[in-house]
Amino acid sequence: MNGSATFSDRAYVVFAGLVVVALMIALAIAEAMGSERTPVAGMDAPWADDVVAVDEALAAKDLTAARWTLQRAYGVALGSRRWEGMIDVGDAAVRIGDVPRARNAYLAAVFRARTQRSLEGALRAAEASAGLGDRPVAEQCLRVAQELGGHDPGALTRVGDLAQRLADRSAAAGMLP
Repeated sequence: MNGSATFSDRAYVVFAGLVVVALMIALAIAEAMGSERTPVAGMDAPWADDVVAVDEALAAKDLTAARWTLQRAYGVALGSRRWEGMIDVGDAAVRIGDVPRARNAYLAAVFRARTQRSLEGALRAAEASAGLGDRPVAEQCLRVAQELGGHDPGALTRVGDLAQRLADRSAAAGMLP
């Protein structure tokens, strides 16, 4: 084996990249269409009660209630227009084993972070996506974070440090090509 990628490996990477780009475009359009809405004053984290309820349902071993409550939390977080809610809901989705919902939540979070010019949001989305093993999305989140960091050396150091930690984690898990 010479270490080079086969045609099917390259085709898979190209296809995965196209899927990520298509999802990002769709989320960007959804963000732009809903940008007129503002969160209700005084509601710091309107999704928080539902996320707690997901954890309570899990503790009671009631997966049906956990999934139902996660759906409600996802809708509330989506309506909040904030990246924090999407990260919290994505994390709750991971706890119940709903990886596709978590991935969607983390993708929405990075788009919201970009819209809100939040370096923290982009970094959190990158780390969460990497935790799912979703390297292409994690890399896209890092690119957004780098863009948000601009020319700020401190911000760029944070992005570089996270990129290195994620690369080290991937290498340790044998995920690098």
